Amino acid sequence: MLRTLIATIILGIVLFLVQRYLPFPILHPYIWYILIFFFGLSFFAHRLMEFGLRNNREKFVTFYISTIVGRIILSLVFIGLFLYQGLTDSFLFVTNFFALYLFYTCFEIYGLYRNLRRD
Repeated sequence: MLRTLIATIILGIVLFLVQRYLPFPILHPYIWYILIFFFGLSFFAHRLMEFGLRNNREKFVTFYISTIVGRIILSLVFIGLFLYQGLTDSFLFVTNFFALYLFYTCFEIYGLYRNLRRD
């Protein structure tokens, strides 16, 4: 979980610098909501997988698949809520969302691979 927190802080610093110093907008103003959303999802997934590893290692795959399904459903609900409210630039919002989705998914797979290789 500490790695996720550090990665989110570093990503937040990079996003702040990009938003502040680039002359053309490549980040949606709601990028901070997206970042907080993904940090919350990562925290939820980490706790659920930790619970799956602690009690019974045979149920780990079930817990992992449930986090993937939960992440997809919550992501669709998150995007749907923001699109329903009416955004100024919905394409930029969705592009930023999926860029962070890929970042956090790759980061989760890398962390999971490191933990499973050790065990």
